[in-house]
Amino acid sequence: MPPATAILLAQGDEVLTGRTVDTNSGWLAERLTDLGVHVHRIEAVGDRRADIRSTVLRSLADADLVISTGGLGPTDDDLTAAAVADALGVALVQDPAALASMERLFTEHGYRLSAVNRKQALLPQGAHVLENRWGTAPGFSVTHSGATGFFLPGVPREMRAFWQHHLDPWVRSRLDTVPPRLVTLRCMGLPESRAQEKLNGLDLPDGVTLGFRSLDPEIQVKLRLPATLAGDDLIATVRDRLGAGVFCVDGGSLAQVVGTALAERGETLATAESCTGGQISALVTAVPGSSRYFLEGACVYANAAKVRTCGVDPALLASHGAVSEPVARALADGIRARAGSTYGIGTTGIAGPDGGSDHKPVGTVHLALATPTGTVHRRIRVPGGRQRVTQRAASAGLDLLRRHLQGVLEPSPTLPHGASHAS
Repeated sequence: MPPATAILLAQGDEVLTGRTVDTNSGWLAERLTDLGVHVHRIEAVGDRRADIRSTVLRSLADADLVISTGGLGPTDDDLTAAAVADALGVALVQDPAALASMERLFTEHGYRLSAVNRKQALLPQGAHVLENRWGTAPGFSVTHSGATGFFLPGVPREMRAFWQHHLDPWVRSRLDTVPPRLVTLRCMGLPESRAQEKLNGLDLPDGVTLGFRSLDPEIQVKLRLPATLAGDDLIATVRDRLGAGVFCVDGGSLAQVVGTALAERGETLATAESCTGGQISALVTAVPGSSRYFLEGACVYANAAKVRTCGVDPALLASHGAVSEPVARALADGIRARAGSTYGIGTTGIAGPDGGSDHKPVGTVHLALATPTGTVHRRIRVPGGRQRVTQRAASAGLDLLRRHLQGVLEPSPTLPHGASHAS
C-alpha cells in the first residue's frame, strides 16, 4: 500500500511578499515524514478568499491530509474559515464550543471578548473544533472527498502545540502509516561535498534513502530505513566511511556530547578565547549541568589580557604576533594551569573584515588543546564574514576536544606544556 499523502498550505500575503518566512511548513513536513506520511507539496496562498477556496479544494482532492496554517485571526484579511465554508458549500456559523473556549481564555486573562474577536468563532458548519489553549484562535478540521483538512493558527508556538495535542495523535491513529526509522549521523569538520564523496557507491537496500542536511558548521547525514529493516550493519558502514568527523549517531549537540564525556570521565575544562570572544564558553554552558565539568572561561582579547590572565610570555607576542601557534598553545596551557582543569582550549585568529595580511589572511585561526599529556595545535582558515569565522572557530575548538575524548584526534605535533614552538 502506498504511503499516506499530505499537502501543506501557508496562508497570508505576508508570506507571499517575504515579510514573514514560512517556518511552519518545513517543521510540519519533517514530522509528517518521520511518521511515514509522504508530503506531496507545499503551497503558499495570499489573502484572497477565492484563491484560498480553490487551493483548499484542489488540495483536498490531491491528498489524504491537508494542513493549513494562518488566516484564523480577528481581522478582515483573515479569511480561512470563510473560504473553507465556500469550498465545502456550507454556511459560516458561530460555533458555541469555540466561543465558550475563547470567553474562558479572555476572562482568565482579565480581558473582555470583543465583537472583533467573536469573528474567530465563526467556522464552517459541521467542522470539528480544535481547542486552542495557547492563543485566541480556535483551529478546526473538516472532511471532504475522503480527505481530512486541518486548519491551524499561523503563530509557530501555537501551531506546534496544536500538532502535539491534536494532529500527531490523529495521524498516528487514523492514517495507515508505518513510521520509518530515521538515523542521523552528526558530523563536524566534514564538508557536505566530502561526505558525499565518502559515501559514493554505497549499496543501499530497497526502501532506504540517504540524505544530507547542512547546519553550518555541522553536517547531518540522514538514513531513512523501513520499519522492517534493522539496518545496524548499514549504519556501521556509513559511520566507518565518514570516519572521525562523526561526533554522534542519533545524539545531542557537539557541546552535549563533549559535556557527557567529560562528566563520565570526571574531567574538567577551561577556555581562553581571543577571536571567538567567549563563544566556546557559551556553547558549553548552554548545556544543563555543565557546572560539573566547566570551571572557567576567559575572553582575552587584548594582548595585555593574554599576559595577565594566561601568563603568555610577552616575547612570544612580540616575535610571533597574537595570531600564531605559539600564542594559541600558551593560552591553552595558561588557562589550564590557572583553572586547575584537565583540559584547556585556546583560540586566537583574525575574524575580519580588516586586520588580515598575505601571511595571515582574514579567517586565519589558531586553536590549541592542552591535555594532561601535552598540547596539540590546529591552524584553520575559515572563509566568509566575521560571524561565520567566529562561529566556525568556536565549534572547531570544541571539536578538537571531542576528537581527543573519543580517541580520533589525527596525529599532529604535540609539545609538553610550556614548551615553545616556532611558527
